[in-house]
Amino acid sequence: MTVTDASTARHRYAGLPITDDDAAIAAALEEVSIPALMCSMVHLTGDPDWVRSELRPKGMFLNEYTGFMDPADMAEVRRRALPVILAYRDAGCELPAAQPGRALLKEMMDFVAVDPLPDDVVPMMLDEMGLSDPDPHRVAWREAIPAEAREEFPVVVIGCGQSGLLTGIRLAEAGIPFTIVEKNGGPGGTWWENRYPGARVDVGSHFYCYSFEPSDHWTEWFSQQPELQQYFTDVMHKHGIDQHCRFDTEVSSATWDETTSTWAVETRSADGSIETLTARAVISSVGSLNRPKLPDIEGIDSFVGPAFHSARWDHSVDLAGKRVAMVGAGASGFQIAPTIADEVESLTIFQRSAQWMFPNPIYHDRVPEGQKWAIRHLPFFGRWFRFQQFWPGSGGDMSSSRIDPDFDDSDGQAISSRNQGTRQFFEGWIREQVGDDPDLLDKVIPDYPATGKRTLQDNGSWLRCLQRDDVDLIRTSIERIEPEGIRTADGELHEVDVICFATGFHQNRFLWPMTITGREGLVLGEVWGEEPQAHLGVTVPGFPNLFCVYGPGTHLAHGGSLIFQSECQVAYIMGCLELLLGEGHQTMEPTIEAHDEFNARRSAEIKTLVWSHWSIQHSYFKNTNGDIYSISPWPIHLYQQWTRSPDPTDFVMG
Repeated sequence: MTVTDASTARHRYAGLPITDDDAAIAAALEEVSIPALMCSMVHLTGDPDWVRSELRPKGMFLNEYTGFMDPADMAEVRRRALPVILAYRDAGCELPAAQPGRALLKEMMDFVAVDPLPDDVVPMMLDEMGLSDPDPHRVAWREAIPAEAREEFPVVVIGCGQSGLLTGIRLAEAGIPFTIVEKNGGPGGTWWENRYPGARVDVGSHFYCYSFEPSDHWTEWFSQQPELQQYFTDVMHKHGIDQHCRFDTEVSSATWDETTSTWAVETRSADGSIETLTARAVISSVGSLNRPKLPDIEGIDSFVGPAFHSARWDHSVDLAGKRVAMVGAGASGFQIAPTIADEVESLTIFQRSAQWMFPNPIYHDRVPEGQKWAIRHLPFFGRWFRFQQFWPGSGGDMSSSRIDPDFDDSDGQAISSRNQGTRQFFEGWIREQVGDDPDLLDKVIPDYPATGKRTLQDNGSWLRCLQRDDVDLIRTSIERIEPEGIRTADGELHEVDVICFATGFHQNRFLWPMTITGREGLVLGEVWGEEPQAHLGVTVPGFPNLFCVYGPGTHLAHGGSLIFQSECQVAYIMGCLELLLGEGHQTMEPTIEAHDEFNARRSAEIKTLVWSHWSIQHSYFKNTNGDIYSISPWPIHLYQQWTRSPDPTDFVMG
């Protein structure tokens, strides 16, 4: 159903009927995003003048939802909108039959973005917002494939994080039998495992959810772990995926059988029992941030107190009044330290290198009730608010990340004039927070180009935490760990009661520690080594009917969200299964030529971007040789175009 079908059936994003009284609606409008409200009014009234008047946004910036409109202008929009909404309520909440077509939707996007969107980006945004189709990636070919062919094609999905759950939803739509094997006790992946204090998402909640399963209930702009994990649990139950899941079960190996064109997938349950599942296809949805990485420090096992990785937080340990050490201060550490600082006696943070961060004043703020009401009731309001979240951080333009070969980067501080401006902005904000403290400033201002590693965000809590008398930031390298604490290279012993290792994950070890054996005994881990590569990040020569979601070269460091990326990849994989089943093939794998050509382009492109810069010595994006095989260097709309459907000429079919 398209937007223009509103006369025959109510669009799923048209909102619930309004029953609130006048005063409640007026109060709600005081808390809504005005640019999104104005777009909603176009749908509600059929009048495009709502986005053509003198009242309009003046700018767009990540995590800023007022459009930088003057307060008086926003008040005027509310004044004009209120009687229109009341009349809509009183008339039974019937939308006009004529809804915005493609040209007007593009005009509305330009209105909110305060700048014309490139034409080649518009299809991506229409899909993502569900304006042309509430779920453009849903499987529509089920009935075109004989039931017998589908039933004889069992699939094993490894992992029930956000991408594995999504894969299950699409397989169920296709009528293909499947089993999801998940090592944890429930769904959510990252949000099942990372339960440390302060754990929250750093992508806006209303964008960090499936495009076809948006949520109006989020309590915070950037939701915390319990709410995120509950979202994935609720989606799982809604779509009946739980009946296909084997939790507390881990895949240890998958071996291709040439004689039967099947995979033998060995699993091990929590009680140690081993079972082998037979599958015609294996879809890996394990991600690359799920195997905690402990630092290689002498004496790490000698500490007598509690010690654990942030992703394996020991909630039985009472931190109250304890001297706590935190080794590592990246994304997890940024969230943990401010959360526990009030509870502990002292907090000693060991940081190898400083992290760039940008200001996000709403990072810990709650979503106003009026905003929730608008998403729930005003036609397409939630879709336009999603656009406000998505577009400014979409990664549609890579120019800010590109190394300028004519720029003097001999000091390693910037890669271009534009990047230098970004550095000055980030540094200015840091200096404003820290004030006149040269010792702390020297520790917290990075010595590499802005955005060169994962860029963090903060509402001031991290830098305020570092200024506390009971918090100490140590940049001296660690020599070893001893029974009583941590000794640094200057000889000082920092005595502590608890150690938390916020030291990240084995990101470059894709599908590890599983043993995946393909044709002629090829072992995937040996084929990849330090250089994991896949065609479009999804398929690998020599490994028939093996598909990766969030595979090599698909991690996003420049915008978007991994849920968006997963929707692209799962749509592509379902297209591959349609190709297999629809044409009666047994196997498919990428040609060596297609695989090598894509990865040559990817390698050449990544070398032109900031993450590869020579000045960045310590980055989880890089392997031990300093090369990058994990990050996607492409604007996300290009990747979405490439993964809309598989090109049969890229594959060897058997």
